Amino acid sequence: MATLDRYGRRLGNLRLSVTDRCNLRCAYCMPEREYVWLPRKDILDFEEIGRLADVFGSLGTDRVRLTGGEPLVRHDLSKLVELLAAKPWLKDLAMTTNGVLLEAQAERLRAAGLHRITVSLDTLRPERFRELARVDELPRVLRGIEAASRAGFASLKLDTVVIRGVNDDEIVALLERAKEWGAEIRFIEYMDVGGATHWSRERVVSREGILRAISDAYGSVEALGAEERAAAPAERFRLPDGTTFGVIASTTAPFCAACDRSRLTADGVWYLCLYAARGIDLRKPLREGASEDELRALLSGAWSFRTDRGAEERLGLRERTPLRDVPDLRRDPHLEMHTRGG
Repeated sequence: MATLDRYGRRLGNLRLSVTDRCNLRCAYCMPEREYVWLPRKDILDFEEIGRLADVFGSLGTDRVRLTGGEPLVRHDLSKLVELLAAKPWLKDLAMTTNGVLLEAQAERLRAAGLHRITVSLDTLRPERFRELARVDELPRVLRGIEAASRAGFASLKLDTVVIRGVNDDEIVALLERAKEWGAEIRFIEYMDVGGATHWSRERVVSREGILRAISDAYGSVEALGAEERAAAPAERFRLPDGTTFGVIASTTAPFCAACDRSRLTADGVWYLCLYAARGIDLRKPLREGASEDELRALLSGAWSFRTDRGAEERLGLRERTPLRDVPDLRRDPHLEMHTRGG
């Protein structure tokens, strides 16, 4: 039986962060020069992750997405994929990656049972990639996407965070490149979440702005029906040639009413909303020997009282500034997007 919150949203989708570490420093996620990392002794091992995943599965979760940080920096990640893919309750196992390490691992991940993969790609220009990510790794990312395209995943998606004055002039070029790879691209509004300390309203390219740039290039764009979206974050659209793409308008048109996602950090802290200031420590009871029934009661009790609508609350602010300031992020690394996953 599905576990529902106060708004009738089920506990259906778990974003599972396997590490807080990342090999890029993207300007919209990790703009600062120094970061506080989770203690390595606190990081859950694969057996612990599998045990907690089973508790979520017993409460109706049937979709898991592996995130980070950058998940592919976690050693032997394919072993975790294999462990999770064997779960009888799991209908969908996906991963989001920046693609830097993907070329060498794509086939192994697919063989281990990973169903779908999403690669973050914000620019096709080497100099711009270097400025955005602070490393010169675009060629490796592109090779990683090509390897994923060849590996035969059920779905290959690209995620592009669109920032005014940074990469909003590449919307069409990125869409065309996605076509070549057989991937569906999703354009994401720049979000004021986690450690996005440089965020401002002026830098957000809205859903309407993204669609206008695309329709100017291709003509009429068809919106796909609501049934195409369900609880997914992206609104999907079709070009005249049949190409589909998505827009995730979390900043200007949030989808809190249908959100069934929760997030588990690499050290076992559970967040019921991406914008939540506090989470629930599952590592402590797990390591102290809590039974599956006890863990299930903890999760179901918390979710049944959930009223989070973080993005909608942000939308209503008159003075909307970055969600967190640097001193807060230094005190609690769990506030970072790279810690709790996207």
